[in-house]
Amino acid sequence: MIATLTEQLRSMATGAIETLPALAIAVVILLITALIARFSSAIVGKLAGSTDLRKSLRDLAVTLTRLGIWLVGVMVAAMVVVPSLTPASLLAGLGVGAVAIGFAFQDIFENFMAGVLIMLRKKMRIGDVIECEGITGKVEHVTLRETHVRRLSGELTVVPNSILFKNPVEIFTDKEQRRHDVVVGVSYDTDLDEAAEVIRKAVMSVEEVDKDQTLDIFAKEFNSSSVDFLVRWWAGATPRDGWESKDKVVRAIKRGLDDAGIEIPFPYITHTFKEKVPLGKDVGEEVGNSD
Repeated sequence: MIATLTEQLRSMATGAIETLPALAIAVVILLITALIARFSSAIVGKLAGSTDLRKSLRDLAVTLTRLGIWLVGVMVAAMVVVPSLTPASLLAGLGVGAVAIGFAFQDIFENFMAGVLIMLRKKMRIGDVIECEGITGKVEHVTLRETHVRRLSGELTVVPNSILFKNPVEIFTDKEQRRHDVVVGVSYDTDLDEAAEVIRKAVMSVEEVDKDQTLDIFAKEFNSSSVDFLVRWWAGATPRDGWESKDKVVRAIKRGLDDAGIEIPFPYITHTFKEKVPLGKDVGEEVGNSD
C-alpha cells in the first residue's frame, strides 16, 4: 500500500514538473494580456474621449475592451496548459459555466446587464437630478453594477442598477427648465380679475421666471375662507432653482397684493349654537362668580 501511494505521489510530482514550462508560458501570456488590455483600454478611452459620446458610454467601451482582451488571453493560457482543450470545447464549457454561474449570481448579473443598458440610454446623464424609489439626488457615477447618487442633503447613496432599470425614474434636469406652482388665496369680496392681474405682474417681476414660457393663473376653487388661484410658471429645473424661484414669487405676490389692498385671508370659523346664547350683564356676573 505504501509503495502504491509512493508511486502515485512520484507520478503526480513528475506530471507537475512536466507542466511547469507550460505554466510558465501561461503566466507570461497572462502578463502580456494585462499589458495589452491596459494599453488598448487607454487607446479606446482616448479615442472615445475625442467624440461626443457620453462619459458612461466611454466607460462602457473601455470596460468591454478590457473584458474581451482578458477573455481571449485566459483562453489561450488555458489551451497552453491543457493542450487537449480547443476553442470549441472552451466556448462550450463557458456556455455551460455561464448558465450555472448565472443562476448562482443572478443578482450580480442582473445589475451588470442593467448597468450596460443604463449606459446605453440617452437619458439620465452624469449630473442629472433624479428620483427613484424614494431616493432623490444627483447622479455622480455609473458603473456596470451600481450607480452613485448624491442626495440633496449630502449623503451618498449606492443604488443597484437593477432598481434604476426596473422602476420608474423621474429626471428633474432632463431639460434646463420645468414648471413650478403655488396656490394663492384671496378674500371673497375681491375682484378676481384685478387680483389675477396683480398676481401676474408680481410673478413677471421675478428675474428667475422665464418670461418666454406661459404663465398660468387659474381660479382654482372656493375654499373655506378664500377663493384660491393656482399660479404656474417656468424656472430652473434643479430643486434649488425651484425653491429659489418659489421663494421670490411668493414674496412678490404678497407684496403686490398688499400694495393693491387685496386681503389674503386667515381661516374664518363660524360657531352655531343650538340655543340662544345669553349676552349682557348676566353673562358678566356669571363670569365673575366663576372666578
